[in-house]
Amino acid sequence: MNTENKYNIRDYLGKEVLFFDGGTGSVLQARGLKPGELPENWNIEKPEEIVQLNYNYFLAGSNIVNTNSFGAFSTKFTGKDGSYSLEQIVTAAVENAKEARRRIYEKDEERGISVPRFIALDIGSCGKLLKPLGDLEFEDAVTLFKTTFLMGLKCNPDLILIETINDLYEAKAAVIAAKEAREETGADVPIIVSTVYDEGHKSLTGSSPEIVGAVMEGLGVDALGMNCSLGPVQMKPIVKRLLSSTTLPVLVKPNAGLPRSINGQTVYDVDDNEFAQLVAGFVKEGAMIVGGCCGTNPSYIKKLVDNTNAIKGEINSIQPKTRKSVITSGTKIVEFGKAPILIGERINPTGKKKLKAALVSNDISYILNEGITQEEKGAQVLDVNVGLPEIDECQMMQTVIKELQAVTDLPLQIDTSDPVTMEKALRLYNGKPLINSVNGKQEVMKEVFPLVKKYGGIVVALALDEQGIPPTAEERIKIVEKLYNTAAEYGIDPCDVMIDPLAMTVSADDQAAVATLATVKYVKEVRKGLTILGVSNVSFGLPLREHITSIFFTMAMQNGLSAAIMNPNAAEMMKAWTCFKTISGLD
Repeated sequence: MNTENKYNIRDYLGKEVLFFDGGTGSVLQARGLKPGELPENWNIEKPEEIVQLNYNYFLAGSNIVNTNSFGAFSTKFTGKDGSYSLEQIVTAAVENAKEARRRIYEKDEERGISVPRFIALDIGSCGKLLKPLGDLEFEDAVTLFKTTFLMGLKCNPDLILIETINDLYEAKAAVIAAKEAREETGADVPIIVSTVYDEGHKSLTGSSPEIVGAVMEGLGVDALGMNCSLGPVQMKPIVKRLLSSTTLPVLVKPNAGLPRSINGQTVYDVDDNEFAQLVAGFVKEGAMIVGGCCGTNPSYIKKLVDNTNAIKGEINSIQPKTRKSVITSGTKIVEFGKAPILIGERINPTGKKKLKAALVSNDISYILNEGITQEEKGAQVLDVNVGLPEIDECQMMQTVIKELQAVTDLPLQIDTSDPVTMEKALRLYNGKPLINSVNGKQEVMKEVFPLVKKYGGIVVALALDEQGIPPTAEERIKIVEKLYNTAAEYGIDPCDVMIDPLAMTVSADDQAAVATLATVKYVKEVRKGLTILGVSNVSFGLPLREHITSIFFTMAMQNGLSAAIMNPNAAEMMKAWTCFKTISGLD
């Protein structure tokens, strides 16, 4: 909690409708900001203008105002050649907002009212595209954002707003930076992320609202939404999609319609009355945080507050009550819990001489071809395991993930037993991955669950512990319960845990398949959870391997199997998968 404010935003976020401020740049332009002039400089050169801007939004009814730090990055404010330093800019921005809040609290006391007022440490896009679309390295982006957040959090804002982001990968970098800055400063402030969509309902780099929602929710942000680019009319279907796909509080900050130029002046086509009515409509459907962006001013916010307060009893949220079990790449989403999902197993050196040779010789093109071929054959997710003693697994995993994500839009399963490799991979992965794996060993859970919590993903949880793999379903189920309970202690939702009951060869134990299938059924029917199997293990050492495996696979699907790690080139397995979906009405 910010000790400088008598209100704690966590007491209100997601529980009451909160009002953000409106446009900054357009208002400052009307106050004399020249073309090309950096608005952040006014924090120091014209502080009273910024204080008055923040105050006027508070007076109009805003609960939250942004600091004037949208473009505050170390690349722009260097403290050299006449430039202000980044610390000067960020500190002044927060202090100006605090002064505005001090004045409004005095005014509120005079008026006999009590309204919670908060300050958002505001940051926008760093202005560069990340690789592979641009030339900015992911870790360099994290550093840019983190530098600003560390300076800002020292000044005790109430929350962080990351806004006007049009690239999911940049949003992830910013969130990681914000989380790490919070940890280093001890500032327990919420993080809100707001992205930009076009009229095709996609971000600049092709991410849908559902994908952004899944990734941001996985990363643990406190609210998410959209701003800029579009007016409330154009945003309406996108808002509905986001509300329908996330359980987090949703923020909506449209422009004042679409811009046009009249006599050299930029004007917008939605006035304050229409804007207020349209945005209040978003509140009816469940949006809990609203405000304005380009072209809006305090008049827009005042009318929005009045309109929203008039319809608060009519709110009928369309938001889901529980989260969906999904993984994503930057542009593709895969949902578990409906039709069984096929995970291609070919990028795993176990039993694959050619892949081993490719890894040792750094033949990345061979590995990429395996990924592309599996996608063509029907794989919906690609397993990525590059563990070999002859190579640097950590470096190879990072290389393969980067290169694969440049040639395929399939989500990936990060498959490693090394926590260092796992963290590096989770950090740079663009999307919400499948993480393979954790198990019931205390040491492993302590290493893996914190990574899942920090970076997001669905974690594969193996039904084994320090005593090995239990032979019976009853014993495996005990480990399953321990895995669910321990994950919950780390704040991981059950929808992000996928149990692997472990398929063992029936040539060594004729009850092995029975135990596995019973565990699959338990997770599905009792826990309403997800399961995954490497199905080919069941037939190891037996004749008619593919035939036995395909029958076992069908039985597992009948018992509720959510996903299978398998070879999409295996014709009989693919037939079993396709036929099961058709007969079950899941195709």
